[in-house]
Amino acid sequence: MINTLANVKIGLALVMLGLLFGIGLGITFGVNEAFFETYVAHGIAAHPELHDANSPEKIWRYAQRAHFHATGIAAFSIGLLLLVSASSLKQRFKTITAVFIGLGGLYPLAWLAMFIVAPSIGRGAAHAHPVTELLTYTGVGGLLLGIAILLANLFLGLFSERMSGRGDR
Repeated sequence: MINTLANVKIGLALVMLGLLFGIGLGITFGVNEAFFETYVAHGIAAHPELHDANSPEKIWRYAQRAHFHATGIAAFSIGLLLLVSASSLKQRFKTITAVFIGLGGLYPLAWLAMFIVAPSIGRGAAHAHPVTELLTYTGVGGLLLGIAILLANLFLGLFSERMSGRGDR
């Protein structure tokens, strides 16, 4: 089993970090949810002109989305990595595909970034913040690219160890 996973170890490490982040965030909510609510309340109080009555609830929801997305993306990414390891992809493509899938773990960090900056810059600006956009595009783009390579291999035979003719296996 370890040899089967050798080519996906980097991606698996990224995915496991994402899973641990999501679980850790959930534990932190359970231990001290008031910390998050206080953080939001203080930020809104310091910048009331940037917020409306919905801001406290919506900004708190950003932190929750970071948790939900981290655990959800990690869970299905583990399955994708098992498919990558069992696929006929060339060894180098297995590693590349696994890393792309592992980058999907950056997307939940975009929600955390929005949670962190929204109290001081407003919700709209938090969505458009360069860090938020970088994490979103890198995470979603990497995940989609990894899935595309995997699907191209599984259904079209592309990037295979032994490609013969027209994609026959």
